[in-house]
Amino acid sequence: MSGARLLLLAVSGAALFSGCGYRVAGHSSSLPKSIHTIAVPALENKTTSYRLEQKLTAATVHEFLAKTSYHVVSNPEEGDAVLRGKVVSLEAVPLLFDTATGRATTMLVTVKCEVTFTESTTQKVLYHTDNFIFRNQYEISTDLKSFFEEQDPALDRLAQDFAAHLVAAVIENY
Repeated sequence: MSGARLLLLAVSGAALFSGCGYRVAGHSSSLPKSIHTIAVPALENKTTSYRLEQKLTAATVHEFLAKTSYHVVSNPEEGDAVLRGKVVSLEAVPLLFDTATGRATTMLVTVKCEVTFTESTTQKVLYHTDNFIFRNQYEISTDLKSFFEEQDPALDRLAQDFAAHLVAAVIENY
């Protein structure tokens, strides 16, 4: 095969594969181009967990700001789209135990939410689920003093992980 043919084949192949449609997850948006500002009012908390909705809302706002180019506001009247959510349940069950003490060392935490993302001008629902489930494992200290000191940082980690999944679901419209 001549050098010119080989070069032509290489350029053709590169052109063919450059438009294959693959994107890095979290960087594509199927939202309408008219949306520039997203309102994220405080999530509603239907659980008995104190301040859970505050942590999840703050983490969701932070995730939108960090991972997207959208402006975020709290007032629904100021947004081109509004993300509303209700935390329906929070469950933590022991997953792994310390054989010496019998205390749990890893918990499986499950958060269930109802989520609706609506375009403000048309009232078109862009994303909705009554069953947004976030589930993750978290290690906990077996030392009683450390266990109580970990409570807020553990809730912060949970909120960050939850927000990353929620924002990806809304933006990528799954």
